[in-house]
Amino acid sequence: MKHEIDPHYAARIYSQGAPVSRASAAMIMVHGRGATAMGILSLAEEFAQPDFHYTAPQAIHHVWYPYSFLEPREKNQPGIDSGFKLLDSLVQNLQKEGIDARKIILLGFSQGACLVSDFAARYPRRFGGIVLLSGGLIGDKIQVEDYSGSLFDTPVFMGCSDRDPHVPVLRIEETAQVFKRLNASVDKRIYKDMGHTINEDEVKAIRGMMAGVKEQ
Repeated sequence: MKHEIDPHYAARIYSQGAPVSRASAAMIMVHGRGATAMGILSLAEEFAQPDFHYTAPQAIHHVWYPYSFLEPREKNQPGIDSGFKLLDSLVQNLQKEGIDARKIILLGFSQGACLVSDFAARYPRRFGGIVLLSGGLIGDKIQVEDYSGSLFDTPVFMGCSDRDPHVPVLRIEETAQVFKRLNASVDKRIYKDMGHTINEDEVKAIRGMMAGVKEQ
């Protein structure tokens, strides 16, 4: 059956902010495990960028893939590839509506950040920006030589706690190295004792990235 090989094919998509036809830029927001599209969309209020169009997909059963992102990739299929298809379709739809990829920011938190980082690293192109909050590349082992292509100086913001119960700092470091190899402009920030959450410094950094995208 379709849902067994492509579980997110019928994922519901939520949007808010400026209509695509009048938006200066767009952000695709990807929620974490057990969370909702509407929950991640609530961050838009913190960004205070009313001329952005925000869109967020809802994972089937609230998870993009079943196991920890540190497990072998095969254990988390077909969820990963299905999530990739969904993200790619969202990017393509925005482009068809007139928003260039250079005006699109991909943002993910937790499991959503893992999905976004892996999608961007395996299908690199020039985006307006990539925001990875408490998440990194998927798999039990990361080898930088497994990733090829270029992000053409895409700004990448990475924020995570030094004591995140789900995300080892080593994986954040490995992910940053991959993105640097892919010619991204990486801003990596490790916060002391923050836990698995989002802080004000991260919000400010994202606002700055969004302002830069509008000026392009």
